[in-house]
Amino acid sequence: MAYSIMLDAGHGGQDPGAVYKGRQEKDDNLKLALAVGKILESNGINVLYTRTTDVYQTPFEKAQLANQAKVDYFISFHRNSSSGEDKYTGVEVLVYDKSGIKYQMAENILGALGEIGFREIGVKERPGLVVLRKTRMPALLIEIGFINSEKDNQLFDNKFAEIAQSIADAILGTLDKEIIEEPLYYRVQTGAFRNRKNADRMLYQLLDKGYPSFLLHENGLFKVQTGAYRQLGNAVRMEQRLREDGYHTVIVTR
Repeated sequence: MAYSIMLDAGHGGQDPGAVYKGRQEKDDNLKLALAVGKILESNGINVLYTRTTDVYQTPFEKAQLANQAKVDYFISFHRNSSSGEDKYTGVEVLVYDKSGIKYQMAENILGALGEIGFREIGVKERPGLVVLRKTRMPALLIEIGFINSEKDNQLFDNKFAEIAQSIADAILGTLDKEIIEEPLYYRVQTGAFRNRKNADRMLYQLLDKGYPSFLLHENGLFKVQTGAYRQLGNAVRMEQRLREDGYHTVIVTR
């Protein structure tokens, strides 16, 4: 199967992102997105970009580009920043929720960057980020070190080619594993809507109650699902919780 991936260089144009001693995050993001894209293309991936030059796009525009292109995956590149110089170091990967192949890919990317020498902060849920919430495909955002950390900048500059290769390898390895293993996940579905607003209303209600829910756009329907379990029993227990909370449910697989 030929996959399509949209790579997003965070920020751009009048939005430089984080800035440190004249270094602008938007430039590092674009440089890395293009380098990773080149490697993915050479391995048969259909790569699209939100931007290839120094232009500004809102997060909503970035998500819309991915949705309109109907790509299989969306990956956004960023650099982190902290309140004080050399206060923090490390890489982290942000996802809407810790489920499915996007979580597996995030873990693989984090581990690959850790092997290069970055401190591994972890994979974290950030459902409020527009590029993770508004995209209709598995999406993740990589924070490749702190821009106001001399240690992280040295790693970024001195091992740039290795960083790009490691990220690309982690992506490709995750996709290859998906093809070979075809893992089965059990999910609990609480609704399937043609109207996105109705689906969002139920999704936000579930998230407010602490459920690990997410939205899946499939076959013209917006499906609200909770969890992604390899064991049917875990899905059954989640279904029981949801039913006790008043939701109509069905267990689905993917």
